This record gives sequence, C-alpha cells and structure tokens, in this order.
Amino acid sequence: MANHTSAEKRIRQTERRTAVNRARVSRIRTFVKKVETAIATGDKSAAAEAFKEAQPEMMRGVSKGVLHRNTVSRKLSRLSSRIKAL
Repeated sequence: MANHTSAEKRIRQTERRTAVNRARVSRIRTFVKKVETAIATGDKSAAAEAFKEAQPEMMRGVSKGVLHRNTVSRKLSRLSSRIKAL
C-alpha cells in the first residue's frame, strides 16, 4: 500500500484512467463486432456502413493512446479487405 500522499494520488489517477481506457477499448470492440456481424450476414452495404462508423472510433483509440497505430491499421486493413471480398 502507498505510504506517501503523492503515491496515493497516483493510485487514484491510475484507477480513473484505467476505467476510461477500458471503456474506450470496449466501445471499439463493439464497433468492430458490428462490422464482423455485417460481414457474416453477407450484406456488403451494411458492412461498409458499419466500417465507416468503426474507423474513426478505432483511430480515436490510437490518438488517446489506448491502442497502437499499427495494430489499428492492420485491423482496418483486414476488415476492409473482407468487405471488398463480399
């Protein structure tokens, strides 16, 4: 346990930041899941629309430091190639 007030403050800050970051990652996962379900149904227009909504959300995760830029780029690339294959 923390013995200094500054360490206690850092613990409080970390807990808040962790909660926010988990919410962001969960939100991103939800958007990606919507794209994947649209791809699974075979509806290309719905998949493209869901992808348009998911893309800025994923890039926002990069700008907030939740996900790495290359990870998001790879996932976006794979999703878009799956949509084009429909």
